[in-house]
This record gives sequence, structure tokens and C-alpha cells, in this order.
Amino acid sequence: MQFSETNLPGVTVIDLQRFDDERGSFARSFCVDEMAAAGLPFNIDQANISVNNCAGTVRGMHIQLAPSPEAKIVRCTRGKMYDIALDLRPDSAAYCQWVGVELSAENGKALYIPPGCAHGFQSLEDQTEVHYLMDGKYDPDAAAGVGHDDPVFGIEWPIPIESISDKDLSWPAFDKDVGIAKGARA
Repeated sequence: MQFSETNLPGVTVIDLQRFDDERGSFARSFCVDEMAAAGLPFNIDQANISVNNCAGTVRGMHIQLAPSPEAKIVRCTRGKMYDIALDLRPDSAAYCQWVGVELSAENGKALYIPPGCAHGFQSLEDQTEVHYLMDGKYDPDAAAGVGHDDPVFGIEWPIPIESISDKDLSWPAFDKDVGIAKGARA
């Protein structure tokens, strides 16, 4: 695995090191020791899969707050997606900034998203499948989010939005001075 930090502290692209032969290829997609050596300690508490029927589906921007923060490693296992990490750590030099990375089954990239960053993505192809490794268990009482289109962040989605949940449309406007509160929903 090769690690490349983005312009957001701790948000890291993970590239596979594939070994090819006549049978196909092999690559390690996760190693706790390699993650720790890269400064990304991670214990898998949960793994999730999301299938997105149509291109243009947006999921996010989601975050879990204290006392149950979680880190994520997100990988596209079928199709193609645009993955976004949004820095909501008030003490971060990148507070309220975002980074987007194209993940696909073909490129094999993954994105590590540390606690304190919101996460969302847009499917770029029909039937896009997303696999998440979670360092932390889902806690509905700690679940929160911000608007995918909140002007404070200026997130640019690559294609028109075709599908998004009512919940993801209901996040309240973000106030930089207040930050995000647990369970904050309209």
C-alpha cells in the first residue's frame, strides 16, 4: 500500500500495490501495521457496503461526533465515484475545506478519512458499489451531518445530482463559529 496525504491533514489516499501475473492480480487492501507506520492507526470495528443504483446519487455529508467519532477507509469495488472528505475540526488549519478523489474499481484507490471529517460521495456510474471499513461503531446518538450544497463549503459535485435522501437534504445551514452539534438536523 502507498499513502499520499491530501491538502487536508490526515486525509490520505491509499493506492494498492498490485502484483500481476498470468492468473490476474493480487494486492493487500488493508494492513494494520502499514496503516500505523503511515501514522494512521486503524482498528476495524465495522464494514459496510453501499450499492447506488444510478449515476448522480449523492450520499452525505455524514459525520459521527464525540463520544463516538469514527475514521473510515472508503473504496469503490464496482463502478466509479467521487469521494469527498470535509474537515470539520475547528482547530484544523483546513477547517471547512474539502478534498475530492475519484475512486473506482479500476484504479483501486481508497480514501482514509479521520475522525472530525465529514464524508460524502457521488456515484459516477450506475450500480456503483462502495465498501467502507469503519474504526468505530455506528452510534445514532452521535450521528450528524452538513448540507451537500452548503455555501460555506462550496463543494463541487462533478455531475448533476439525480438522487439524494430527504435526510441528507434536511441538514441545517452550517455556522463556522458554532460548528456542528450532535444530532443537528432540521
